[in-house]
Amino acid sequence: MTGEVTRGARALVVCPDIRGRPYSVDAEARLEEGSNLALAIGIIVAEGFVVPVRDVRPGTLFGEGQIQRIETACEQEQAELVIIDGALSAIQQRNLEQRLKRKVIDRTGLILEIFGERAATAEGRLQVELAHLDYQQSRLVRSWTHLERQRGGFGFLGGPGETQIEADRRMIRARMGRLRKELDQVRRTRSLHRDRRGKAPWPVIALVGYTNAGKSTLFNRLTGSDVMAEDLLFATLDPTMRAIRLPGVEKAILSDTVGFISDLPTQLVAAFRATLEEVTGADVIVHVRDIANPASSAQKKQVLRILEDLGVIDGEGGLSSIPIVEAWNKWDLLDDEHRVELGELARDDDMIVPLSAVTGQGVDALLETLDALLTRGAIVHRFVLPAHDGQRIAWLYAHGDVIDVQDAGEGPDGPQRQIDVRLTQRELGRFSAL
Repeated sequence: MTGEVTRGARALVVCPDIRGRPYSVDAEARLEEGSNLALAIGIIVAEGFVVPVRDVRPGTLFGEGQIQRIETACEQEQAELVIIDGALSAIQQRNLEQRLKRKVIDRTGLILEIFGERAATAEGRLQVELAHLDYQQSRLVRSWTHLERQRGGFGFLGGPGETQIEADRRMIRARMGRLRKELDQVRRTRSLHRDRRGKAPWPVIALVGYTNAGKSTLFNRLTGSDVMAEDLLFATLDPTMRAIRLPGVEKAILSDTVGFISDLPTQLVAAFRATLEEVTGADVIVHVRDIANPASSAQKKQVLRILEDLGVIDGEGGLSSIPIVEAWNKWDLLDDEHRVELGELARDDDMIVPLSAVTGQGVDALLETLDALLTRGAIVHRFVLPAHDGQRIAWLYAHGDVIDVQDAGEGPDGPQRQIDVRLTQRELGRFSAL
């Protein structure tokens, strides 16, 4: 084994293409995504290539000739790290490291490293640490002294190296138990916050989409915030919420969520479920798509699959319990031919909005669509209230569309006001609860 590998390390990215295994996109697209994952953690991709695998070798995944090819490429490119864009068993990882004399990590390890570095909140770090320990349980070939460290990342690409091969299983299990208890408390708190928001007079709009589709850029455009929005996979991990104003809605809460990705490690799907559950409490979901990406259709399927897992979409009928608007982002990057072709599809569907979060093109149309969905079904109600009931009268002005106000004479509590106001069924329920 070579020495410690850190940010800026030169790496070889290898995408195994296993015969007979169904993939959502072709091997070259998977290789590009694997390379982008490496770039997201500051690794220099020296070279990347696809390796066809006819028969999976239990001990090494690849055949002898393929291992020699990888070894030769490492020597030529002076790569000190090999990233396998697929899943490796503990035995396969160890054997490949011994054969190649270099650190080897698989797709799961790489994604966990990215999440470990990017998670900013206490909850996010708890989730990532639990996922990491779950992943390491079956391996126990890395040091787990990251439990004492404060920096991002979890030791795949740095840290003290393999100084504790004989890791203590009991201590890891105990640590996982404590983490689960802390996360249960976080989930209860998050659920209470969600219930509180449900009783509040503000609708919630959740942004979802494949990683790097432009959610955070759109979030910043709509809210005037400065959430991290870079051309990197998983630029956003922790959910962020801001208030926005729509033409017919005084205030709405916009929520930016973690990006989805194909083959997300099962440990992270479970660990981040609490974060993704924010989506289930939304009034409207905006599915942000990188429409200029050749794999956009495959990415859409991945997003819908996760929404189905969350119970938002009915698996059999494909119907959503929450309205879903598709924001076709990066419209400005399309060539003229594709823009015309896709423009015709968008015109036939009022739930599709072409836009560019970078230039602002189409953003007003998105706001109008959201406004129409949130005020859909609003009807005019007439209320007669005491003139001194300033709180409820102010609420109607703030959250409804006041059509007319007239004096209604004297009542038991003094002068009264007759107010005609347009409210949605949800707003009516909230007003009645005041």
